[in-house]
Amino acid sequence: MIRVSIVGGSGYAGGDLLRILLFHPQVEVCQVTSERHAGKMVSGVHPNLRKVSRLKFVAIDELENCDVLFLGLPHGQAMQRIEQFEALAPQLIDMSADFRLNDSDAYERWYGKPHLCAERLADYVYGIPELHRRQMSNAKRIASAGCNATATILALHPLAEAGLIDNAVVEVKAGSSQGGNSASDASHHPERSGAVRSYKPTGHRHVGEMIQELQCGNIHFSATSIEMVRGILATCHVFLNQSLEEKDIWKIYRAAYGSEPFIRIVKERTGIHRYPEPKLLAGSNYCDIGFEKDPHSNRLVVVSAIDNLMKGAAGQAVQAFNISHGIEETTGLEFPGLHPL
Repeated sequence: MIRVSIVGGSGYAGGDLLRILLFHPQVEVCQVTSERHAGKMVSGVHPNLRKVSRLKFVAIDELENCDVLFLGLPHGQAMQRIEQFEALAPQLIDMSADFRLNDSDAYERWYGKPHLCAERLADYVYGIPELHRRQMSNAKRIASAGCNATATILALHPLAEAGLIDNAVVEVKAGSSQGGNSASDASHHPERSGAVRSYKPTGHRHVGEMIQELQCGNIHFSATSIEMVRGILATCHVFLNQSLEEKDIWKIYRAAYGSEPFIRIVKERTGIHRYPEPKLLAGSNYCDIGFEKDPHSNRLVVVSAIDNLMKGAAGQAVQAFNISHGIEETTGLEFPGLHPL
């Protein structure tokens, strides 16, 4: 058994991570930290785990040695204590933004402050398995990708690899769980209910990941909050630099993702589910991708959907964990989602 602990396990992503790992056949969950809830049952914060786990939260300073530490701390906190975490486990999988960008100047540009341990950035494999499976196979440091970045990068990567993108304009609609479980004016029910609120029309920090991974600077990104709890829908308007038919687009996406266990190409001729929809993915690690070519221009609309807490956070982290330990990639992640929900 692989002995695993979770640092920062009281948030939504931490709760999903714990849920997955408790049922993983090759994992023993040893400790879960929360400074605010230390000493309390994890099921008191994650009520879906009642009668599933008798674990209690501990403080970070109570952590003991283990094989793998998953870091689920708020952005900026993991790098403040990275030496402590490195001393506790040979493998670190960080779900925050602290080590996603491999360039310290890019980090300062997108996060507005210098990185505290820039010399460690090169140690981390960027955590989208579909792009970096080979590097993950023996990685001791993995930085899970941002949820908006994951939905966008997976949607556009085959086109970027083929050198087909002139410009891309991406609009993400995101559920409220993306904002975490700390209450704020934006999450107050009278303010959130029924909302379709643009919260980052320009300058979103996940664009740094998109530029890094797609090797394309012509990505224009906006983010909008909607009333949904879980999920991300990315609508990507891609202006191609050459004329292609839909059959050509099919070939590109099938070549890129045909053997991927967690990517489904969704493009039906009829029915309300003929394009990707995040509601269908709640609790699953899938990314659904569809597309439609504008018959009157060189615009290709690529639509992708994920559960932001799963493929955008905890599920993708476990997928990377499985790869790095030589475990079947889908282990613990087989849940397909619910319908209806």
